[in-house]
Amino acid sequence: MPVPRLLRRLLFAPAVLLVALLVFAAMPVLLLAAAIASPFLPGRMRALRILGFAVVYLALEVLMLLALGALWLAAGFGRQLDAPRMQRAHYRLAGWFLRVLMSTARRAFNLLIEVHGSAPPPLPRVPLIVLARHAGPGDSLLLLHQLLNAERRRPRIVLKDVLQWDPLVDIVLNRLPAHFVSASSPRADAIGSIARLASGMGSDDALVIFPEGGNFTENRRRRSIAKLEELGRHEEARRARELRHLLAPHSGGVVAALTGCPTADVVLVAHTGLEDLSTVVDLWRGLPLDDDIDIRMWHVPAADVPTDDAGRIDWLGKWWRRMDDWIGTERNPTEEHHGS
Repeated sequence: MPVPRLLRRLLFAPAVLLVALLVFAAMPVLLLAAAIASPFLPGRMRALRILGFAVVYLALEVLMLLALGALWLAAGFGRQLDAPRMQRAHYRLAGWFLRVLMSTARRAFNLLIEVHGSAPPPLPRVPLIVLARHAGPGDSLLLLHQLLNAERRRPRIVLKDVLQWDPLVDIVLNRLPAHFVSASSPRADAIGSIARLASGMGSDDALVIFPEGGNFTENRRRRSIAKLEELGRHEEARRARELRHLLAPHSGGVVAALTGCPTADVVLVAHTGLEDLSTVVDLWRGLPLDDDIDIRMWHVPAADVPTDDAGRIDWLGKWWRRMDDWIGTERNPTEEHHGS
């Protein structure tokens, strides 16, 4: 059962502020402990670099919560949060947060982030539907940073409702167009909400969907294939078995988005470099990365997307296989491609 919004706001945001005060007060001790521990840990200055990033992230979250409070006051105690000027202010604030966070991550973890492929042409501006791989920590933040700060788009995001436990996600995305998917909600409700979210898009908007619904694991892969077989979607199950690095995409939300905004171009996004960091233990072992993160984008004009549901599902499956091939080549250049 989801935590009511009022209870989340009364508990989680003050908890973040309290943790921040405790961490900032203990900084001398934390710095000393990290400096002593770093020589004994693998990786160059691991403890100091992780501590530095964590402190910056916490400071950014506090600043964002204070700024969001100020915007709430400026919006007439929340009455005008839907006004265009307030929506623009929230997007600008989110863009600033992501710009600083990504810059800090690059320095702290010695990251080289490279974006390849075809982005949509600058003109004419049309709505976008962005279908992205979901693997590893922070990949959604990387994508939103690219959309907000490089492409100058206004993202509308479909994400899991449990992410509302983060007060920053909770406040920002409940003020902007977004949809939180609940595991307990009927599937038809989620599909209808995604279609409505897509139907209201303007030329600067981008609807972001992670069709896999979660990070890749072998258990999730097996469960998704079994579910497709159970539903009688045998062709999709067959294709899912061929995927080595991706989960089978949930086609319902994608079809709903395409139906809601048939004039939207589609951008498909895959990446490598974060997929091995799925658990807290993986993060501790893997950070700092001192490695490259490669992002690949494919742009598909609306005219090249099928207009019927069956055609769209088939089209999505073929693109997912192409993305899977690209990931395999990036991770292991000798890997055999599908159909090879």
